[in-house]
Amino acid sequence: MQMETSFNYIEENYKRIIYEVGDSAAKYQNGGKVDIIAVTKTVPAEAVNYAISCGIDKIGENRVQEFLSKKNSYDKRAEIHFIGHLQSNKVKYIIDDMDLIQSVDSIKIAKQINKLSERIGKIQDVLVEVNIGGEESKYGILPNMLKGVVLELSNLHNIKIKGLMTIPPIDASEEIFYKMQNLYIDILEENIDNIDMNILSMGMSSDYQNAIKYGSNMIRIGSALFGERVY
Repeated sequence: MQMETSFNYIEENYKRIIYEVGDSAAKYQNGGKVDIIAVTKTVPAEAVNYAISCGIDKIGENRVQEFLSKKNSYDKRAEIHFIGHLQSNKVKYIIDDMDLIQSVDSIKIAKQINKLSERIGKIQDVLVEVNIGGEESKYGILPNMLKGVVLELSNLHNIKIKGLMTIPPIDASEEIFYKMQNLYIDILEENIDNIDMNILSMGMSSDYQNAIKYGSNMIRIGSALFGERVY
């Protein structure tokens, strides 16, 4: 009962997000399904589990060390996605646990994921991260390099590209979202072998309604669900 009292704001936030996502999906995507990833950076496992009890079925991890410290406490009903920058030497610690690695931001990291997936007999679902704003402070494949990188990664047999992910610049204009949508459609229409271009992961707490307007079907929500990071 104490958990319900201390975390009940999460349920209220979740209900509001569900309503807004549904409204945007109805308006811009003919009611298509939009997945919500609960971003768990600095959030205690107890709060994450409460969100899962409310209906969250996918959680997003940013940091390997933090994930390792919390993973045994998580409710096993939720899928686990890695959404932060991933170093090659850290892949081995998470490869068994991830349903989807969203942040494949280089050929080097893709090859390491492929190598370790092959070692454990797994085909790892991944998204290719795009630096849509061309920001030096962010990771990701530049738009003009994307097709070539995707073609190269399609030859790796122990990863499966399921789509694209991006973190638009803060206060990005709608033109940025439109540009990302077109990149996604361009790759989709290439019909490249070993690629299922069915996920566009775009949009966070401050911009997810705009992202849905431009085709996102997976959004990553942290502060709008759990509140500002105070833990």
